[in-house]
Amino acid sequence: MHYRSNANPNVILMIDDNPTDVLLIKEAFAFCEGNEKIYVAENGFQAIEFLKQQGQYLQAPRPDLILLDLNMPRKNGFEVLAEMKADPNFRSIPIIIYTSSVAKEDIKTAYHNHANGYIRKSVDFDNCIKIARLIKDFWFSASILYEP
Repeated sequence: MHYRSNANPNVILMIDDNPTDVLLIKEAFAFCEGNEKIYVAENGFQAIEFLKQQGQYLQAPRPDLILLDLNMPRKNGFEVLAEMKADPNFRSIPIIIYTSSVAKEDIKTAYHNHANGYIRKSVDFDNCIKIARLIKDFWFSASILYEP
């Protein structure tokens, strides 16, 4: 057991089926000139394969942080969240719900299933930059991330 070193790139797994949302947040992080490497899983099944290093993801790195959309086909974000938080191998990875929903029931369900944060998506690039900067400042600067 050890704490994560900030010398290596910060690995973010974005689980989202919307290519526009993925592009916006990737560009926002790039604009902030950080040390982030963003990987994308387009659905919940790909996300679990990525985490378990299965299929096309045999060489996938362990994410330092996950941005998880709720509304996806096949396996939705709540199912992915519950599966990850139930698995002791992945429970310590911070998961931020990054979705367009602001429904109180979705927010409640996310936190009841141990989400580490809940952020509303934005289609405005300036807001995406603010979100990326906040994530970087808190999760990769102020927080000490755990790495098994």
